Amino acid sequence: MKIDDLEGLVDELFEEGPVSDTESMETLLREFGRLEAYVTASVGEFDTWGAWALDGARSAAAWVATKGNLPRAVARRLVRRGRALDHLHRFAEAWREGEIGAAHVDTVERARNPRTRCTLEDDEEMLVDHARTLSPEDFGKAVAYWEQLADPDGTEESAEERRNRRDVSLVKAGDMWLGRMTLDPIGGAIFADELDRLEHELFEEEWEQARERLGHEPTIVDLARTPGQRRADALEEMATRSRTAPPDGIRPRPLFSVLVDFPTLCGRVCELEQGIAVTPGSLVPWLDRADIERAVFEPPDRVQVSEKVRLFTGATRRGIQLRDRECTHPYCDRPALDCQVDHIQPYTDGGPTTFANGRLLCGFHNRLRNQRPPPPRR
Repeated sequence: MKIDDLEGLVDELFEEGPVSDTESMETLLREFGRLEAYVTASVGEFDTWGAWALDGARSAAAWVATKGNLPRAVARRLVRRGRALDHLHRFAEAWREGEIGAAHVDTVERARNPRTRCTLEDDEEMLVDHARTLSPEDFGKAVAYWEQLADPDGTEESAEERRNRRDVSLVKAGDMWLGRMTLDPIGGAIFADELDRLEHELFEEEWEQARERLGHEPTIVDLARTPGQRRADALEEMATRSRTAPPDGIRPRPLFSVLVDFPTLCGRVCELEQGIAVTPGSLVPWLDRADIERAVFEPPDRVQVSEKVRLFTGATRRGIQLRDRECTHPYCDRPALDCQVDHIQPYTDGGPTTFANGRLLCGFHNRLRNQRPPPPRR
């Protein structure tokens, strides 16, 4: 097929109309990814051969942005990705086959530097295998682990650089306040946990008020505030509590969970409960200022409370939260705080209340499982 035939094929698709069934949509998304891989490889060739200069463009990115009606940042990223394929041959092949996406390529390219280049050449096949089976988010964590092992000194320096990029701005614009914040992984985890806790507290209060007002179980649309509004009110509540706290009061010790498996004990990889990979060095300043909890997942009975009780509580519940960290439904990523611990084999069918038989599900998907079985998780 010639490139000129592509226009006709696209016209035929529009004539047939949009698809709406799951099988066609899955095919469409896969082929869209493959076409994106072809476009990216072509942009890389276009950048290398320099035909863009014939039109007076100063760079391939400038030409692509103009001709493709793309933002400059998007065009620069496309050119950078095209250049990356020159030295990521296994990733280029997997992308061409529709097995991975652009986000996987971007993730591994960010980890490539003069210190990791040789190791990446040796480990590329292994990383591609992970990319084939992991979502872009989970693959990002896997590459972060790999990078810490491949370049331990560099990742500690990068952690300090991330810490130095922290920034908060709040300005008055008319009769409103506008803000922006950038926090490092640990500081952000402390802040996010408290914000989520207060937002959940406000949600529970509002839910109860709606139940009393309506006389029956409410729905989300019955609540007066949106999630964003509750988070804004939670920030205001944080400031109020800070202002009213006595100057000589006992400062609460933050609790952030760091997940450590056996390989970590012999290596350098750590992960926060929120799924963010951090370096061991970034944890050192907090050793005397934070609480540390230990959860042992093996042997299985280390985190059991009672197999016969109806609800997951105590160490069993906490262990499942640390293990799953988010809703386990394949189309959901709600954090553990917003989830319920559910029996895999229903309690009413004799399912035990054990670590192995528990999983996190958000309220929506916990109710949905009683209507139809969830699709298999990739």
